[in-house]
Amino acid sequence: MSTQAARSILFTHTSPQQGFRLLELPSELAELLSSNEAPTLELKSPSTSHLLNSGTDSENHDYVNLCTPNRTYRIRQVQSSNPIHILRPSDGGAQRGDITMVGAEEEMNLVETVTTIAKCGSTLELHTPAEGFSAVSFLEKMLAVYDGGEGSEAVGFNLEPAEKDAIIRRVFEDVPISRAQCEAGWIEICAFVLGRADKGEDAARCCRRPSARAKLEVWKRVLEGAVLQGIHLDQQFLVSDLWKSVLDDGDEEPFPRALFGAIVRRVCEADGQAQGLVDGDMKWASIDKARCTRWVGETYLEAMAPAQGAAIGRSEFLNAWKDHLPDSWRGEVALSKLTENSYRHPDQTTIYFVNNIDRHKVKNNISTDANTAAAAKKSRNWHELFRNQKRQKN
Repeated sequence: MSTQAARSILFTHTSPQQGFRLLELPSELAELLSSNEAPTLELKSPSTSHLLNSGTDSENHDYVNLCTPNRTYRIRQVQSSNPIHILRPSDGGAQRGDITMVGAEEEMNLVETVTTIAKCGSTLELHTPAEGFSAVSFLEKMLAVYDGGEGSEAVGFNLEPAEKDAIIRRVFEDVPISRAQCEAGWIEICAFVLGRADKGEDAARCCRRPSARAKLEVWKRVLEGAVLQGIHLDQQFLVSDLWKSVLDDGDEEPFPRALFGAIVRRVCEADGQAQGLVDGDMKWASIDKARCTRWVGETYLEAMAPAQGAAIGRSEFLNAWKDHLPDSWRGEVALSKLTENSYRHPDQTTIYFVNNIDRHKVKNNISTDANTAAAAKKSRNWHELFRNQKRQKN
């Protein structure tokens, strides 16, 4: 019987072990990081101060997100039954006195040595939920509501675009979402900068999000001014001309210019978002008919029928919706144009608005019901399978 002499490689471990964590990257992120223009990644978690101020349970928000400039990933830890060892080959500098060996030969080749420097019993995965990530809920908790009653000093107050942009960046630092998704959320709620934030001051206190009634009042002035000045909103126009059309006699500002800019930006074509988040960045604009029609309908419904107890007549709503649009757009009005689950009918003749929180509850209930039904069906299938097997045996 022939035997073969196997070469032995000394396997050692360092003490103490180093604190390595293994992070599994999705293919699209790995490609992005290996490209010539790899972006800077951010690790972001919810701001503790905003959680305390909003009364939210901080234990349910104990997480960290990994953010690229335009995407967000939730980091979650996954335990493994087979730990992974991080190995380091010998550099040839190991000495016999540096190693304590048990049950080994005295004459050992120290050049061929492999050392484990860390043991990882778990890995970190990057997860994106099916519903994705949105900054809207964070911004709504952080920003105070503007309802038009903050005094004339707030209306006439103005900042340089660079100052406003710096304040917005500071607000986004406390939102555990990517920069692009923060910008989308900022535009969606028509947020704007109202005042100056000193160094060390909470930047969110200088920003506002308008109520539905405030947004509706601004839009009514915009529509009236556009009609009087002959501005076609679905064609390219100068934003400064539209602003002049809404001013009262004597050039008095009925509301902050920044709020006007936020409303116009909200209903503009999608590519208009690239113009920036402050009103000074917008020179030309063109309003998207479908986007604007949907927004006006939902804003009016939220302002006039925010809950089931304040439901209004469906015909009344449709007529008022048409009255808040240019004449050539009136034919676009239909309930099917509204966002899914954004409204409900208490009965056949009335309608009311459903906010984002209640919409998510509806989606979660539908998802839960679907999972329950699937589980029940699976259970029945197994029951039928066992019953069929029993019949075959008989």
